Amino acid sequence: MNDAAKEKLTMERDLPRALARSEFTLRYQPQLDIRSGSVVGVEALLRWIHPEFGLVKPAQFIPAAEQSGLIEAIGEWVLSTACVQACIWQGSGLPEMTIAVNLSVRQCLNPRLYDMVARVLSDTGIDPQRLELEITESVAMNSAEAAVANIRDLKAMGIRLSIDDFGTGYSALSQLKCCPVSKLKIDQSFVRNLGFDATDAAIVRAIIFLGHSLEMAVIAEGVETDRQLALLTAYGCDEIQGYLLAPPAAAGDTPELIRRLRIYPIAVRKPSEKRNGLPTAVPL
Repeated sequence: MNDAAKEKLTMERDLPRALARSEFTLRYQPQLDIRSGSVVGVEALLRWIHPEFGLVKPAQFIPAAEQSGLIEAIGEWVLSTACVQACIWQGSGLPEMTIAVNLSVRQCLNPRLYDMVARVLSDTGIDPQRLELEITESVAMNSAEAAVANIRDLKAMGIRLSIDDFGTGYSALSQLKCCPVSKLKIDQSFVRNLGFDATDAAIVRAIIFLGHSLEMAVIAEGVETDRQLALLTAYGCDEIQGYLLAPPAAAGDTPELIRRLRIYPIAVRKPSEKRNGLPTAVPL
């Protein structure tokens, strides 16, 4: 058995105990409105601090969590922790922002999803309009009764819904028109080569045009360079997220990142300017 296979088996063995041992943590990455230069949201990103392998990203353990059924408990922990943190930040004087949380395919198909989300909202006291749930493109286009009912019920609660990694799946436009989402998130695979790949540029422009035509906001993830930002701005993209703003940070470090981005908005930054190791900008 090779090392990769051994690591996979070890993580599958340790996963059931990870939640009880408080080995999961969240990292937070700001989302910025291009026009105003203001931070308007933060995405909560799940990480597993494995005692042997260190920081483990979701792609390495979420499939096992879904297969075992542990995703329900993990998902509720993520949602609750993120909502509590959002309330703490608001109480500390940070501006109102949305907190974005990913839902897995299995969570979206779970008929108990509505009850779980309602319980978290009640327990944490967060305003539903400040919560954004990110669903995959496949779920958004899914005609399964459970998925459709969940999406509609969550929308009725006042929660914002967005389609994550848009453009990587198969979307029927007739279904997208009926899907009650308010935002499309352009997958970073299309953002990565902006300025160098004409096909990716055409896809990004098309997604932005499609989203705006359906009265949806559009956010680009994985933005890392000034060139990407300049093109996204020219194409009319609404928001950005990525290392150009800040890497995902621990809860305790996030407020300072947000405050710095508020003071030195990125929208008109000069590439050569930095402040305290962070990218900065000429004030708007």
